[in-house]
Amino acid sequence: MSGGGGVVVVQWWRCGGGGGGGGVVVVVAVKETPYTRLCSTKKILTINGKFPGPTLYVHKGDTVIVDVYNKGKENITIHWHGVKQPKYPWTDGPEYITQCPVKPGAKFSQKIVLSTEEGTLWWHAHSDWSRATVHGAIIIYPKKGSGYPFPKPHAEVPIILDTFKLMVDHGKTYLLRLINAGMSEIMFFTIAKHQLTVVGTDASYTKPLKANYIAISPGQTIDALLQANQPRGRYYMAARVYFSVAGVPYDNNTTTTIIQYKRNYTSSSSPPLPSLPHYNDTNASVSFTGRLRSLRSEEHPVNVPLNISTKLIFTISVNSLPCAYNLCKGPNGTRFSASVNNISFVSPSIDILQAYYKHINGVYGANFPSYPPLVFNYTADYLPLELELPQNATEVKVLEYNSTVEIVLQGTNLVAGSDHPLHLHGYSFYVVGWGFGNFDKDKDPLGYNLVDPPLQNTIAVPTSGWAAISFKANNPGMFLQRRYFSKDKYSLRLILFVHVSIEPS
Repeated sequence: MSGGGGVVVVQWWRCGGGGGGGGVVVVVAVKETPYTRLCSTKKILTINGKFPGPTLYVHKGDTVIVDVYNKGKENITIHWHGVKQPKYPWTDGPEYITQCPVKPGAKFSQKIVLSTEEGTLWWHAHSDWSRATVHGAIIIYPKKGSGYPFPKPHAEVPIILDTFKLMVDHGKTYLLRLINAGMSEIMFFTIAKHQLTVVGTDASYTKPLKANYIAISPGQTIDALLQANQPRGRYYMAARVYFSVAGVPYDNNTTTTIIQYKRNYTSSSSPPLPSLPHYNDTNASVSFTGRLRSLRSEEHPVNVPLNISTKLIFTISVNSLPCAYNLCKGPNGTRFSASVNNISFVSPSIDILQAYYKHINGVYGANFPSYPPLVFNYTADYLPLELELPQNATEVKVLEYNSTVEIVLQGTNLVAGSDHPLHLHGYSFYVVGWGFGNFDKDKDPLGYNLVDPPLQNTIAVPTSGWAAISFKANNPGMFLQRRYFSKDKYSLRLILFVHVSIEPS
């Protein structure tokens, strides 16, 4: 790899020897691989036969080139989660949004352009459920010659919430790079008898935050320092789902692994278990995320948009659709769906970015509403059934280049009130406010944090609540905003089209 601004050739797997052909041939092979867990073996989709996939190590400002060879049986795309791809959205990853999928037997060369990101991100498949096994970490170091804004740790450990064992030396500090690669659920994470110090989230530094537990949304990353300062022994590290929807089945297992101190010591047969918040403790979830603050230093400034030119309010809802013979698993045999401003996104048959540049009509519309078309008490306990049926459409929201944008994300209690984890492609945004109940446009902005709000690319809108984000639309292209919900054809997805009247240099 090179220092900031260089080109990184990713050697996850080298092919052809690189002799006489103009350099190294880089191969990222998507293929089915036998995998054994709990005495059962089955084939899963992997990158280069590894699960989780290989970690990508780069520096801030690098450009990465990866060749993707699809040796699987289904279409696939790879998304570089949290990488902004400035002025180069073509290989962001969402199929039929910025690119067509890579067909079985085909190859696609992806260019990944890093800019301000520094810390931990991750990459994953962006086709149906393949993300469950096709994913891995991205570690973005500071530019060469620069360092961390905290004492350099003795070691760094990427943790993709899975089973493994961590060996530590007493008195040393470890940088844990946490990634929630789960499909849809927020997770609580903690370590028995150890306190963590959060120093970053979504590849952006935060003010040091001491915490006994962490709440991490699906798709989110958190960097935390662990001081190995307890008596030598073995301790459990644990994670479990936070789930706020009453009466709905969920995975209530607790994932554990061992932290073990090196050298000789007398160990008890049973390591101490950590204390985790209750599975439906909403206050514990929002209390953690609500305490995150940007570092706000000379080297890492905060640029919160203060003069907003485009204000938007988006309702985020779970919906239901009719199902043949009422055989689906939604309420009264319907099929679950989701919507933004009552529009459930329908995937087109060709990618939207291509349709725009090639002037192909009829692929998408540009009439996405700036405000909810239906106004009601969004967070009421009981809502009329007729509100549950969304409109199905392929609409995009057009934003002017360099406009300053504020989006209020209002959760609703349609079908079942829940937290709504959301990820925005192509941008990081400032989380300037959040609250419970219905957003009040006159009162709630008075409490916004415009000084040091956290800079994130993934957020969880709290159950029966709202969150407000802001950013400058300075990255042209079609970018997906989506909820970690399902692979259904109709789902909670919205395309933000940052339109350039005059192409920027």
